[in-house]
Amino acid sequence: MIVQLITENIIKAISLLWGQTVDSNIISIQKTNKEFEGDFTVVVFPLLKVSHTSPEATAKQLGEFLVKHVGEISRFNVIKGFLNLVIDESYWLGFFTDNYDNHFFGCTKKKNAKPILVEYSSPNTNKPLHLGHVRNILLGYSVSRILEANGEKVVEVNLVNDRGIHICKSMLAWSKWGNGEQPASTGEKGDHMVGRYYVMFEKNYNAEVSKLIETGMDREEAEKEAASIKEAQDLLVKWETGDSETRKIWNLMNGWVYQGFDETYNRLGVDFDKIYYESDTYLLGRKLVVEGLKSNVFYQKDDGSVWCDMASVGLDEKLLLRADGTSVYITQDIGTAKLRKDEYDPAKMIYVVGNEQNYHFDILKKILKILGMEWWDIVLHLSYGMVELPHGRMKSREGTVVDADDLLDEMYQTAKKLTEELGKTENFADDEKEALYNMIGLGALKYYILKVDPKKNMLFNPEESIDFNGNTGPFIQYTHARIRSLFRKAEESELDLKDITSIIPELKLKPLTKEVNLLKILHQFPELINEAGQNYSPALVANYAYELAKMFNQFYQDTPILREEDRNLAVFRLKLAGFVGNVIKKAMELLGIEVPERM
Repeated sequence: MIVQLITENIIKAISLLWGQTVDSNIISIQKTNKEFEGDFTVVVFPLLKVSHTSPEATAKQLGEFLVKHVGEISRFNVIKGFLNLVIDESYWLGFFTDNYDNHFFGCTKKKNAKPILVEYSSPNTNKPLHLGHVRNILLGYSVSRILEANGEKVVEVNLVNDRGIHICKSMLAWSKWGNGEQPASTGEKGDHMVGRYYVMFEKNYNAEVSKLIETGMDREEAEKEAASIKEAQDLLVKWETGDSETRKIWNLMNGWVYQGFDETYNRLGVDFDKIYYESDTYLLGRKLVVEGLKSNVFYQKDDGSVWCDMASVGLDEKLLLRADGTSVYITQDIGTAKLRKDEYDPAKMIYVVGNEQNYHFDILKKILKILGMEWWDIVLHLSYGMVELPHGRMKSREGTVVDADDLLDEMYQTAKKLTEELGKTENFADDEKEALYNMIGLGALKYYILKVDPKKNMLFNPEESIDFNGNTGPFIQYTHARIRSLFRKAEESELDLKDITSIIPELKLKPLTKEVNLLKILHQFPELINEAGQNYSPALVANYAYELAKMFNQFYQDTPILREEDRNLAVFRLKLAGFVGNVIKKAMELLGIEVPERM
């Protein structure tokens, strides 16, 4: 690409002008600010130690050399210590010729390297997937696609948290109050039904705590002494000791939940290369903790609980096994990390988990290091902000979550209503309408969530997400459909879509400022994918897609394409539109969003 060419020639210029050899790392090239003329800007301040002259003189000498020796650079200007370079129009036309029909443009060839493992979703089997899970799932899926576009081999995994005190709470509530009901008898999705019993447990437990407080007991003690929590803890011990009746109920209820999860994943267009279960991995974690205890890496308190003293790394002590021998989250995470290292030997293990777990993953890495796992630093926590609603945060225990299935239904209905009001489905068959409503609804949801920097908290408002104007998924989807419509009209008009190389010489004689501006933003796509991969940020891809769609729509409004009297220019503009359409489609694919052929 042009930046590499500029870099190579700057190194050559430094050698010839000032007799010095420099490393490419000291050369800084940026996109030129919009208020100045130019495409790329060279920051010359780091070069002053080799030029031994002023910034302006250094930039002027360098600019003159580049214009003389690099045909792709037509002129330059100097603003203080910055050298602004203008790239010749012929370069952009050559870039177009080389890439306009390349459906893999922007992507890197597969690397022969270790895989990157990405864990996402990681639900608990005591409740259905909700809006918070949706952000997690969409981030994990999109980051995986972006890494693949950068040539990485990606293994997508899901760790199902299918054991623990929270699971026992829903099991206990169903055993006590369920009267044997099942999803088939209630008509509910299995994950919804189990979630209902989890909320039922919490309401009963909170009522017990309140009664104990009324007798004079303080809250902390009441929360420990309430009958319900003691029963749930006893059930957890039974589960870990393999009690057959407890395991039977556990298998039954988890089976309902897995079926419900699969339905939701299918609607979101997501699947996994492997699913791990905490009920399996905690055993390896417990084994590693016991081995650490024997080798005095960990220590045991008088009550039998096992701890890690983390004072040496500036942290508090960390519980690894409870006094009753049951495991905690960190136990299974230790085991899961070791299992994955042995199975895949990955270059990185990326955990897509909300920022409330930042401390947990800091602890995990340090414990792995204390255990002598030399690969501890391949663990990477992709921390993201919470999704909030206009009325505040969601709370599973209180049943105030936005259920993922309900959200998907709402997005579909909103897409259907708005699309029909705008008359965008005329002459569509019923099955085509159904597919389009799903595509728009899902596209709106995914784009609205992914356009926000993962590190930031976000406020989700479904009504704002479905809009055919502005920075939304449907706006970008409509832009792609508009481009495909141009090609259908071109076929109807029998426009001769001749080989583009045959008309380039004539095009060089015409003013192509608007076309070149589009080519410049298309030129950024490979670099953008690389940057998104380095930062694990789908937001960069999302907002690029919007800027490209916005620029194309302005071009479409201002510039005749099929109505252009010069047939060669019409062909060029049509194929340029096709190039834009290909890049929009690829960018949206990286976000897990489909784009329609018509709407």
